[in-house]
Amino acid sequence: MSAPTPETAELAATADAPAATAHSDSARASLEALRSEIAKAVVGQDPAVTGLVVALLCRGHVLLEGVPGVAKTLLVRALAASLELDTKRVQFTPDLMPSDVTGSLVYDARTAEFSFQPGPVFTHLLLADEINRTPPKTQSSLLEAMEERQVTIDGSPRPLPDPFLVAATQNPVEYEGTYPLPEAQLDRFLLKLTVPLPTREDEINVLTRHADGFDPRDLKAAGIRPVAGPADLEAARAAVARTSVSPEIAAYVVDICRATRESPSLTMGASPRGATALLSTARAWAWLTGRDYVIPDDVKALALPTLRHRIQLRPEAEMEGVTADSVITAVLAHVPVPR
Repeated sequence: MSAPTPETAELAATADAPAATAHSDSARASLEALRSEIAKAVVGQDPAVTGLVVALLCRGHVLLEGVPGVAKTLLVRALAASLELDTKRVQFTPDLMPSDVTGSLVYDARTAEFSFQPGPVFTHLLLADEINRTPPKTQSSLLEAMEERQVTIDGSPRPLPDPFLVAATQNPVEYEGTYPLPEAQLDRFLLKLTVPLPTREDEINVLTRHADGFDPRDLKAAGIRPVAGPADLEAARAAVARTSVSPEIAAYVVDICRATRESPSLTMGASPRGATALLSTARAWAWLTGRDYVIPDDVKALALPTLRHRIQLRPEAEMEGVTADSVITAVLAHVPVPR
């Protein structure tokens, strides 16, 4: 059989284009349906829902921060119920050991051999509840899993399932008995999403649902059903990978991150990994909004959740009321936007 010529390869690619577009549109519809399913349990947190979907598309992890009682855990549980994915939950406490997360070797007296017992990290969606309540040693047990998608026990690497996403929650106002996440751990999270208090109308809606019998512990009774699965995610990720990025947009992302490094309010700006993360999330957002190319507004839309945990404020700036979000907002206002 003769080798394909450039002309026949081009014809084959053209013939496959409609099928790829159909798969892309179907996957986008499935992921959009997640919003309505999650809304059956969680009211008024659409930006956080969108952030979780973006993280799934980018193979990233999410840190959810908010005061107690704003449905952070319920949000992740509702996402898991809306996806055909395995999920496990770990309540992080001061006495939690690394092996409680990753698993350990257990001696079997009958066979006189050690066998590996997988920990809860061997799942598709891991809910790490109140991650800042466990000591650094246990926090670091997630570093390899989040970055390398594997766990090494007794010198043997064990791959994690794909997809694999860690959704961690933390409380920003209660510091007693907590261990702040170090920069290396924070950098493993693709996005840091803030979960605010609901508006008055949304809070009334929450109370009305509870008065009508809604039970947050029984999501099946709330009518939540799986609307997307691994095949949809794979098709969506392939479509995101085809989303084009112009040299001007790439330069815009770099200029934003470099501007954070020059900010007088910061001791540490966004690293090149932060720039890569911002480009990835902007591509995912562009695809979710129905485009196959990235525009500056996509970069602006994801700049705060992608970069806010990757920069470090000077103590004197923090005392003056400067926040990470205000620094990034100022940077976006001053960096020239490509035409």
